[in-house]
Amino acid sequence: MKKVLLLSLSTVFLLSSCVSKKQFTDLQAKQKETQDLLNSATVKLNTCLEDKASVTARATALEERIADLKDTNDNLQILSAKGASNVEKTLESLKEKDLKITRLQDAITKKDSVTLALVTSLKREVGINDPDIEVNVEKGVVFISIADKLLFKSGSYNVTNKAKDVLAKVAKVINSKPDFEAMIEGHTDNVSYRKEPLLDNWDLSVKRSTSIIRVLQELGVNPGQLIAAGRSSYVPLVDNDTAENRARNRRTRVVILPKIDQFYDMIEKEMKNLEAGGQ
Repeated sequence: MKKVLLLSLSTVFLLSSCVSKKQFTDLQAKQKETQDLLNSATVKLNTCLEDKASVTARATALEERIADLKDTNDNLQILSAKGASNVEKTLESLKEKDLKITRLQDAITKKDSVTLALVTSLKREVGINDPDIEVNVEKGVVFISIADKLLFKSGSYNVTNKAKDVLAKVAKVINSKPDFEAMIEGHTDNVSYRKEPLLDNWDLSVKRSTSIIRVLQELGVNPGQLIAAGRSSYVPLVDNDTAENRARNRRTRVVILPKIDQFYDMIEKEMKNLEAGGQ
């Protein structure tokens, strides 16, 4: 711009020496007009440059925003796909759990059905009308409670001949259920007992249990199904405050239950079948 101005002044100076005053004045006016146009063009140019810089900045910001939105959209699509996959996996897991629960319920139902059939068989074989023999179910377990007066003489652990008739019926039921076990529990009252070689009520309760087990074995019961147990006087049915109550507490209980390992094997088998079916 300075060069243009100097050139204009030089031109004016040179012309002033060669032209008339009127021509010089006209040239000055023309030069001023040119200078005004130049100044105006410079202002417009600067304004345009500023507008361009502003527009460029806005364009850059918009491009960055678009890039961010694109990245966000891509991430949302990835998250959406993962979310859908997770939901699908969760639903599959819930279905598997439902199937497992159903299988377990079926296994328990099957066990309960067997238990019910066993109770019916026991009541038919042993005799439901005998007040000294009770057949019941406690928490899914079948048991026969036999009063001691049917099995032993007072203070003795030798099984009476009359008891063998009752035990023969019990043996028949146990033999019909080879997948079950029979735990023979001896129970006494709280009257202290000591008679050589037995030391106390513990010994008496266990000895009565093993005596019955030997009779059952003689009657053909598989000894692998039999379990000897003595509870002494610590699980009474009623308070030992009368002779009648003490008589009730002196009893032998035959607990018939499915073999635990076989029951869990059945459940495990169902679980394996379920997993194989899901693959």
